[in-house]
Amino acid sequence: MESAGDLSALAGPGSPRASCLPLDQLPRAAWDSLSATAIEPNAFFSAGYALPAFAHSYSGPAPRALLAYGPARQLIGLLPVVSAWSALRLPVPAFVARQPYSPLTVPLLRQDQAEAAAGALIDAAAQAGARLLSLPAMTLDGPAFAALSAAMAQRGLVGVVHDRHERAALDATQDSETYLRAGLGPKKLKELRRLRHRLEDEGQLAFTHLSAPADVAAALDRFLLLEAAGWKGAGGTGLGQSTDDAAFVRAAAAEGMFTIAELTLDDRLLASGIVMREGDRGFFFKIAYDETMARYSPGVQLTLELTRLFAADPTLALVDSTADAGHPMIDHVWRERLSVGDLLIPTRPNDPIAAAIVALMAARRRTRLLLKALRHRLKTFKETRT
Repeated sequence: MESAGDLSALAGPGSPRASCLPLDQLPRAAWDSLSATAIEPNAFFSAGYALPAFAHSYSGPAPRALLAYGPARQLIGLLPVVSAWSALRLPVPAFVARQPYSPLTVPLLRQDQAEAAAGALIDAAAQAGARLLSLPAMTLDGPAFAALSAAMAQRGLVGVVHDRHERAALDATQDSETYLRAGLGPKKLKELRRLRHRLEDEGQLAFTHLSAPADVAAALDRFLLLEAAGWKGAGGTGLGQSTDDAAFVRAAAAEGMFTIAELTLDDRLLASGIVMREGDRGFFFKIAYDETMARYSPGVQLTLELTRLFAADPTLALVDSTADAGHPMIDHVWRERLSVGDLLIPTRPNDPIAAAIVALMAARRRTRLLLKALRHRLKTFKETRT
Protein backbone atom coordinates (compact mmCIF):
# COMPACT_ATOMS: atom_id res chain seq x y z
CA MET A 1 0.00 0.00 0.00
CA GLU A 2 1.19 3.49 -0.83
CA SER A 3 1.63 6.12 1.84
CA ALA A 4 -1.04 8.77 2.03
CA GLY A 5 1.23 11.27 3.78
CA ASP A 6 1.03 12.55 7.35
CA LEU A 7 -2.66 12.69 8.30
CA SER A 8 -2.14 13.11 12.05
CA ALA A 9 -3.11 16.77 11.72
CA LEU A 10 -6.71 15.58 11.23
CA ALA A 11 -6.84 14.99 14.96
CA GLY A 12 -6.01 18.61 15.75
CA PRO A 13 -3.11 20.43 17.43
CA GLY A 14 -0.97 18.53 19.88
CA SER A 15 -1.94 15.14 18.47
CA PRO A 16 0.22 12.10 19.21
CA ARG A 17 2.63 11.04 16.51
CA ALA A 18 1.39 8.16 14.37
CA SER A 19 3.72 5.61 12.84
CA CYS A 20 3.76 2.20 11.14
CA LEU A 21 6.80 -0.04 11.53
CA PRO A 22 7.71 -3.70 11.03
CA LEU A 23 6.58 -5.46 14.18
CA ASP A 24 9.99 -6.90 14.99
CA GLN A 25 11.57 -3.42 15.03
CA LEU A 26 9.54 -2.26 18.03
CA PRO A 27 11.66 -1.95 21.21
CA ARG A 28 10.62 -4.70 23.58
CA ALA A 29 10.78 -2.59 26.75
CA ALA A 30 8.35 -0.01 25.36
CA TRP A 31 5.97 -2.77 24.22
CA ASP A 32 6.05 -4.50 27.60
CA SER A 33 5.44 -1.21 29.41
CA LEU A 34 2.41 -0.43 27.25
CA SER A 35 0.96 -3.91 27.79
CA ALA A 36 1.17 -3.37 31.53
CA THR A 37 -0.61 0.01 31.38
CA ALA A 38 -3.25 -0.68 28.70
CA ILE A 39 -6.76 0.57 29.47
CA GLU A 40 -8.13 -2.84 28.40
CA PRO A 41 -5.64 -5.69 28.84
CA ASN A 42 -5.03 -8.01 25.89
CA ALA A 43 -2.49 -10.77 26.50
CA PHE A 44 -2.72 -11.86 22.86
CA PHE A 45 -1.11 -8.60 21.72
CA SER A 46 1.65 -8.68 24.32
CA ALA A 47 5.15 -9.17 22.94
CA GLY A 48 5.61 -12.54 24.63
CA TYR A 49 2.66 -13.95 22.69
CA ALA A 50 2.53 -11.98 19.43
CA LEU A 51 6.20 -12.30 18.47
CA PRO A 52 6.30 -16.14 18.79
CA ALA A 53 2.91 -16.40 17.03
CA PHE A 54 4.12 -14.47 14.02
CA ALA A 55 7.57 -16.08 14.05
CA HIS A 56 6.32 -19.67 14.00
CA SER A 57 2.66 -19.82 12.87
CA TYR A 58 2.50 -17.13 10.20
CA SER A 59 3.94 -17.34 6.70
CA GLY A 60 2.77 -14.13 5.01
CA PRO A 61 4.54 -10.81 4.44
CA ALA A 62 6.14 -9.29 7.52
CA PRO A 63 3.53 -8.05 10.01
CA ARG A 64 3.51 -4.40 10.94
CA ALA A 65 2.68 -2.42 14.03
CA LEU A 66 0.48 0.66 14.00
CA LEU A 67 1.96 2.89 16.69
CA ALA A 68 1.04 5.99 18.66
CA TYR A 69 3.58 8.08 20.55
CA GLY A 70 2.75 10.69 23.19
CA PRO A 71 4.29 14.15 23.63
CA ALA A 72 7.23 12.71 25.56
CA ARG A 73 7.72 10.12 22.78
CA GLN A 74 6.50 7.34 25.01
CA LEU A 75 4.56 4.54 23.30
CA ILE A 76 0.84 5.01 24.05
CA GLY A 77 -0.82 2.82 21.41
CA LEU A 78 -0.03 -0.35 19.48
CA LEU A 79 -1.88 -2.63 17.09
CA PRO A 80 -0.22 -5.51 15.18
CA VAL A 81 -1.63 -5.76 11.65
CA VAL A 82 -1.22 -7.61 8.37
CA SER A 83 -2.56 -6.80 4.93
CA ALA A 84 -6.06 -7.84 3.88
CA TRP A 85 -4.43 -10.08 1.29
CA SER A 86 -2.42 -11.95 3.94
CA ALA A 87 -5.39 -12.28 6.30
CA LEU A 88 -8.34 -12.72 3.94
CA ARG A 89 -6.92 -13.12 0.43
CA LEU A 90 -8.63 -9.87 -0.55
CA PRO A 91 -6.51 -7.57 -2.78
CA VAL A 92 -7.73 -4.36 -1.17
CA PRO A 93 -5.99 -1.49 0.70
CA ALA A 94 -6.91 -2.56 4.22
CA PHE A 95 -5.17 -3.68 7.37
CA VAL A 96 -6.44 -6.55 9.53
CA ALA A 97 -5.50 -6.95 13.19
CA ARG A 98 -5.02 -10.67 13.05
CA GLN A 99 -2.43 -13.21 14.10
CA PRO A 100 -2.43 -16.96 14.62
CA TYR A 101 -4.57 -18.14 17.53
CA SER A 102 -5.78 -14.68 18.53
CA PRO A 103 -9.39 -14.62 19.75
CA LEU A 104 -9.08 -10.97 20.80
CA THR A 105 -7.92 -7.95 18.75
CA VAL A 106 -8.35 -5.11 21.25
CA PRO A 107 -5.51 -2.62 20.60
CA LEU A 108 -3.14 -1.67 23.39
CA LEU A 109 -4.04 1.87 24.51
CA ARG A 110 -2.35 3.63 27.41
CA GLN A 111 -4.86 4.23 30.21
CA ASP A 112 -4.37 7.97 30.61
CA GLN A 113 -4.24 8.72 26.86
CA ALA A 114 -6.56 6.10 25.40
CA GLU A 115 -8.60 8.31 23.07
CA ALA A 116 -5.54 10.10 21.68
CA ALA A 117 -3.78 6.76 21.18
CA ALA A 118 -6.81 5.27 19.42
CA GLY A 119 -6.96 8.19 17.02
CA ALA A 120 -3.26 7.98 16.25
CA LEU A 121 -3.58 4.28 15.38
CA ILE A 122 -6.28 5.16 12.84
CA ASP A 123 -4.03 7.92 11.49
CA ALA A 124 -1.13 5.47 11.25
CA ALA A 125 -3.22 3.11 9.13
CA ALA A 126 -4.20 6.01 6.87
CA GLN A 127 -0.60 7.17 6.51
CA ALA A 128 0.39 3.66 5.44
CA GLY A 129 -2.23 3.72 2.66
CA ALA A 130 -4.97 1.63 4.28
CA ARG A 131 -8.50 2.78 3.54
CA LEU A 132 -9.96 0.45 6.15
CA LEU A 133 -8.84 -1.01 9.47
CA SER A 134 -10.43 -4.30 10.57
CA LEU A 135 -10.40 -5.58 14.15
CA PRO A 136 -12.10 -8.99 13.74
CA ALA A 137 -12.40 -9.92 17.42
CA MET A 138 -12.98 -6.61 19.16
CA THR A 139 -14.86 -6.26 22.42
CA LEU A 140 -17.70 -3.80 21.87
CA ASP A 141 -18.55 -2.95 25.47
CA GLY A 142 -15.19 -2.00 26.94
CA PRO A 143 -13.08 1.15 27.38
CA ALA A 144 -10.96 0.49 24.27
CA PHE A 145 -14.06 0.50 22.06
CA ALA A 146 -15.21 3.70 23.75
CA ALA A 147 -11.84 5.31 22.98
CA LEU A 148 -11.97 4.18 19.34
CA SER A 149 -15.55 5.43 19.00
CA ALA A 150 -14.58 8.85 20.35
CA ALA A 151 -11.58 9.04 18.03
CA MET A 152 -13.74 8.08 15.05
CA ALA A 153 -16.32 10.73 15.93
CA GLN A 154 -13.57 13.34 16.18
CA ARG A 155 -12.46 12.47 12.65
CA GLY A 156 -15.91 12.22 11.13
CA LEU A 157 -15.61 8.47 10.67
CA VAL A 158 -18.40 5.93 10.99
CA GLY A 159 -17.45 2.39 11.92
CA VAL A 160 -19.29 -0.78 10.97
CA VAL A 161 -19.67 -3.94 13.06
CA HIS A 162 -20.01 -7.39 11.47
CA ASP A 163 -20.74 -10.68 13.27
CA ARG A 164 -21.69 -9.20 16.64
CA HIS A 165 -22.00 -11.97 19.22
CA GLU A 166 -21.53 -12.71 22.91
CA ARG A 167 -19.08 -15.04 24.61
CA ALA A 168 -18.82 -16.21 28.17
CA ALA A 169 -16.76 -14.46 30.82
CA LEU A 170 -16.32 -14.75 34.58
CA ASP A 171 -16.71 -11.94 37.08
CA ALA A 172 -13.88 -13.06 39.35
CA THR A 173 -14.77 -10.66 42.16
CA GLN A 174 -17.64 -12.83 43.43
CA ASP A 175 -17.62 -15.65 45.95
CA SER A 176 -17.07 -18.80 43.91
CA GLU A 177 -19.48 -21.14 45.71
CA THR A 178 -22.30 -18.60 45.69
CA TYR A 179 -21.58 -17.90 42.02
CA LEU A 180 -21.54 -21.56 40.96
CA ARG A 181 -24.67 -22.38 42.94
CA ALA A 182 -26.58 -19.47 41.39
CA GLY A 183 -25.43 -20.28 37.87
CA LEU A 184 -25.52 -24.06 37.70
CA GLY A 185 -28.27 -24.56 40.22
CA PRO A 186 -28.16 -26.82 43.31
CA LYS A 187 -29.21 -29.93 41.37
CA LYS A 188 -26.49 -29.68 38.71
CA LEU A 189 -23.83 -28.77 41.25
CA LYS A 190 -24.85 -31.76 43.36
CA GLU A 191 -24.54 -34.05 40.33
CA LEU A 192 -21.05 -32.73 39.58
CA ARG A 193 -20.04 -33.32 43.20
CA ARG A 194 -21.34 -36.88 42.91
CA LEU A 195 -19.21 -37.45 39.82
CA ARG A 196 -16.21 -36.00 41.62
CA HIS A 197 -16.73 -38.39 44.54
CA ARG A 198 -16.87 -41.30 42.10
CA LEU A 199 -13.49 -40.21 40.73
CA GLU A 200 -12.10 -39.97 44.25
CA ASP A 201 -13.24 -43.55 44.87
CA GLU A 202 -10.97 -44.65 42.02
CA GLY A 203 -7.78 -42.96 43.21
CA GLN A 204 -6.11 -39.75 44.34
CA LEU A 205 -7.81 -36.83 42.61
CA ALA A 206 -5.76 -33.62 42.50
CA PHE A 207 -6.03 -30.14 41.04
CA THR A 208 -2.79 -28.26 40.47
CA HIS A 209 -2.01 -24.85 39.00
CA LEU A 210 1.51 -24.65 37.59
CA SER A 211 3.38 -21.40 36.98
CA ALA A 212 7.12 -22.14 37.31
CA PRO A 213 8.74 -22.23 33.82
CA ALA A 214 9.99 -25.81 34.05
CA ASP A 215 6.65 -27.04 35.39
CA VAL A 216 4.73 -25.20 32.66
CA ALA A 217 6.98 -26.62 29.93
CA ALA A 218 6.37 -30.18 31.14
CA ALA A 219 2.64 -29.57 31.59
CA LEU A 220 2.42 -28.11 28.09
CA ASP A 221 3.84 -31.31 26.64
CA ARG A 222 1.19 -33.25 28.55
CA PHE A 223 -1.51 -30.89 27.30
CA LEU A 224 -0.46 -31.36 23.66
CA LEU A 225 -0.56 -35.14 24.01
CA LEU A 226 -3.97 -35.06 25.68
CA GLU A 227 -5.39 -32.73 23.02
CA ALA A 228 -4.00 -34.90 20.21
CA ALA A 229 -5.73 -37.95 21.69
CA GLY A 230 -9.16 -36.34 21.39
CA TRP A 231 -11.44 -34.97 18.70
CA LYS A 232 -9.05 -32.17 17.79
CA GLY A 233 -6.37 -34.73 17.15
CA ALA A 234 -8.74 -36.73 14.98
CA GLY A 235 -9.49 -33.60 12.97
CA GLY A 236 -5.84 -32.62 12.71
CA THR A 237 -6.38 -29.32 14.54
CA GLY A 238 -4.50 -29.94 17.78
CA LEU A 239 -1.79 -27.43 18.65
CA GLY A 240 0.88 -30.12 18.76
CA GLN A 241 0.02 -31.61 15.38
CA SER A 242 1.69 -28.79 13.48
CA THR A 243 5.42 -28.41 14.00
CA ASP A 244 5.14 -24.64 13.62
CA ASP A 245 2.22 -24.33 16.03
CA ALA A 246 3.97 -26.48 18.61
CA ALA A 247 7.09 -24.30 18.29
CA PHE A 248 4.97 -21.17 18.74
CA VAL A 249 3.17 -22.35 21.85
CA ARG A 250 6.40 -23.59 23.42
CA ALA A 251 8.10 -20.27 22.68
CA ALA A 252 5.19 -18.37 24.23
CA ALA A 253 5.41 -20.62 27.29
CA ALA A 254 9.13 -19.89 27.54
CA GLU A 255 8.22 -16.18 27.55
CA GLY A 256 6.14 -16.80 30.67
CA MET A 257 2.80 -16.24 28.91
CA PHE A 258 1.06 -19.34 30.28
CA THR A 259 0.11 -21.01 33.49
CA ILE A 260 -1.42 -24.47 33.25
CA ALA A 261 -4.08 -26.07 35.42
CA GLU A 262 -4.32 -29.85 35.63
CA LEU A 263 -6.83 -32.31 37.05
CA THR A 264 -5.22 -35.68 37.66
CA LEU A 265 -6.30 -39.06 38.96
CA ASP A 266 -3.19 -40.67 40.45
CA ASP A 267 -0.75 -40.33 37.52
CA ARG A 268 -3.45 -39.99 34.87
CA LEU A 269 -4.16 -36.57 33.36
CA LEU A 270 -7.93 -36.06 33.16
CA ALA A 271 -8.06 -32.43 32.02
CA SER A 272 -5.69 -29.57 31.34
CA GLY A 273 -6.24 -25.86 30.74
CA ILE A 274 -3.91 -23.14 29.49
CA VAL A 275 -4.44 -19.79 31.17
CA MET A 276 -3.05 -16.34 30.33
CA ARG A 277 -2.95 -13.22 32.47
CA GLU A 278 -2.51 -9.51 31.74
CA GLY A 279 -3.21 -6.86 34.34
CA ASP A 280 -6.45 -7.59 36.17
CA ARG A 281 -7.77 -9.79 33.37
CA GLY A 282 -7.39 -13.51 32.77
CA PHE A 283 -7.85 -15.50 29.57
CA PHE A 284 -8.91 -19.16 29.47
CA PHE A 285 -6.97 -19.93 26.30
CA LYS A 286 -7.24 -23.69 25.72
CA ILE A 287 -8.70 -26.79 27.36
CA ALA A 288 -8.25 -30.51 26.69
CA TYR A 289 -9.66 -33.50 28.52
CA ASP A 290 -9.53 -37.29 28.49
CA GLU A 291 -12.52 -38.18 26.34
CA THR A 292 -12.53 -41.78 27.56
CA MET A 293 -13.49 -40.35 30.96
CA ALA A 294 -16.24 -38.11 29.62
CA ARG A 295 -18.83 -39.71 31.90
CA TYR A 296 -17.19 -37.85 34.82
CA SER A 297 -17.23 -34.45 33.01
CA PRO A 298 -13.50 -33.82 33.54
CA GLY A 299 -13.52 -30.58 31.54
CA VAL A 300 -16.33 -29.18 33.66
CA GLN A 301 -14.61 -30.37 36.84
CA LEU A 302 -11.44 -28.52 35.81
CA THR A 303 -13.45 -25.38 35.00
CA LEU A 304 -15.10 -25.46 38.44
CA GLU A 305 -11.69 -25.63 40.10
CA LEU A 306 -10.41 -22.78 37.93
CA THR A 307 -13.46 -20.71 38.86
CA ARG A 308 -12.61 -21.17 42.53
CA LEU A 309 -8.95 -20.35 41.85
CA PHE A 310 -9.80 -17.16 39.95
CA ALA A 311 -12.33 -15.99 42.53
CA ALA A 312 -9.76 -16.41 45.30
CA ASP A 313 -7.33 -14.01 43.57
CA PRO A 314 -8.04 -10.44 44.74
CA THR A 315 -6.00 -8.97 41.87
CA LEU A 316 -8.19 -10.57 39.20
CA ALA A 317 -11.39 -8.84 38.03
CA LEU A 318 -12.53 -10.63 34.87
CA VAL A 319 -11.68 -13.81 32.98
CA ASP A 320 -12.41 -14.02 29.25
CA SER A 321 -13.35 -17.56 28.19
CA THR A 322 -12.10 -16.81 24.61
CA ALA A 323 -14.70 -19.41 23.58
CA ASP A 324 -17.08 -19.38 20.65
CA ALA A 325 -20.57 -17.95 21.15
CA GLY A 326 -22.96 -20.48 22.64
CA HIS A 327 -20.19 -22.81 23.83
CA PRO A 328 -21.91 -25.95 25.20
CA MET A 329 -19.78 -26.14 28.35
CA ILE A 330 -18.48 -22.75 29.47
CA ASP A 331 -21.72 -20.88 28.77
CA HIS A 332 -23.42 -22.89 31.50
CA VAL A 333 -20.68 -22.27 34.09
CA TRP A 334 -19.73 -18.63 33.52
CA ARG A 335 -22.69 -16.25 33.30
CA GLU A 336 -21.16 -12.93 32.26
CA ARG A 337 -20.99 -12.07 28.56
CA LEU A 338 -18.58 -10.03 26.46
CA SER A 339 -19.96 -8.43 23.32
CA VAL A 340 -17.53 -9.19 20.50
CA GLY A 341 -17.55 -8.41 16.80
CA ASP A 342 -15.58 -7.46 13.72
CA LEU A 343 -15.08 -3.68 13.94
CA LEU A 344 -14.40 -2.08 10.56
CA ILE A 345 -12.98 1.45 10.71
CA PRO A 346 -12.64 3.61 7.57
CA THR A 347 -9.57 5.83 7.76
CA ARG A 348 -11.13 8.72 5.77
CA PRO A 349 -14.56 10.31 6.08
CA ASN A 350 -17.20 9.28 3.53
CA ASP A 351 -14.74 7.16 1.56
CA PRO A 352 -16.43 5.11 -1.21
CA ILE A 353 -13.41 2.80 -1.41
CA ALA A 354 -13.73 1.91 2.28
CA ALA A 355 -17.48 1.36 1.81
CA ALA A 356 -16.77 -1.00 -1.09
CA ILE A 357 -14.26 -2.96 1.01
CA VAL A 358 -16.82 -3.27 3.82
CA ALA A 359 -19.37 -4.65 1.34
CA LEU A 360 -16.78 -7.07 -0.06
CA MET A 361 -15.91 -8.34 3.41
CA ALA A 362 -19.60 -8.85 4.19
CA ALA A 363 -20.08 -10.79 0.94
CA ARG A 364 -17.02 -12.91 1.73
CA ARG A 365 -18.39 -13.76 5.16
CA ARG A 366 -21.81 -14.71 3.75
CA THR A 367 -20.15 -16.97 1.19
CA ARG A 368 -18.05 -18.68 3.84
CA LEU A 369 -21.14 -19.29 6.00
CA LEU A 370 -23.04 -20.74 3.05
CA LEU A 371 -20.15 -23.05 2.19
CA LYS A 372 -19.90 -24.16 5.81
CA ALA A 373 -23.63 -24.96 5.88
CA LEU A 374 -23.33 -26.83 2.58
CA ARG A 375 -20.42 -28.95 3.86
CA HIS A 376 -22.41 -29.76 6.99
CA ARG A 377 -25.43 -30.86 4.92
CA LEU A 378 -23.26 -33.00 2.65
CA LYS A 379 -21.65 -34.63 5.66
CA THR A 380 -25.05 -35.32 7.22
CA PHE A 381 -26.34 -36.73 3.93
CA LYS A 382 -23.38 -39.09 3.60
CA GLU A 383 -23.78 -40.28 7.19
CA THR A 384 -27.47 -41.08 6.64
CA ARG A 385 -26.60 -43.08 3.50
CA THR A 386 -24.09 -45.32 5.25
